[in-house]
Amino acid sequence: METIHNVIEKYFASWNEAFDSKNSNVIREHMSERFVGYWGRSGMDEPMQYGYNYDLDNVLAQYDDAHKSFEILSHIERKPGEEFLVIGTETNVIQGIPHHAKAMFIWRKENEEWKLQREFIELEK
Repeated sequence: METIHNVIEKYFASWNEAFDSKNSNVIREHMSERFVGYWGRSGMDEPMQYGYNYDLDNVLAQYDDAHKSFEILSHIERKPGEEFLVIGTETNVIQGIPHHAKAMFIWRKENEEWKLQREFIELEK
C-alpha cells in the first residue's frame, strides 16, 4: 500500500513539474472531481473558495521561477485505509523568496487511487 508520505511527495512533485511545463493536468490527476479548496491570508475576512475546475493554467502562467515543498507535521488516518487528514507547512519559493503557509489536506481513496478531496491553505504572513 502506498504511504500518505509518498502521495504527498508525488503531489508536490507534480506542482513542480507543472511550474516548468505549464501543464496543469499533472496536478489535476491527483485531485478528486469533488475537490474543494480554501485559501486565506492575514487581512481577509473569509477565505477564497475554489473547486476542481479552477483556473490552474492561469496560476501556473504567473510563475516562471517557482518551487513547492511540504513538511508533514501530523497525519491522521480516518476510515482505516480510506482517508487521511494531513497537516503541515507548505513552502512556495518564488523567484528565490520563500512564502510559507499552514495547510491541511484531506486525501481519500477513489477507485483504489488517492485523491485530494479538500485543502485549507493559510499564508503565514
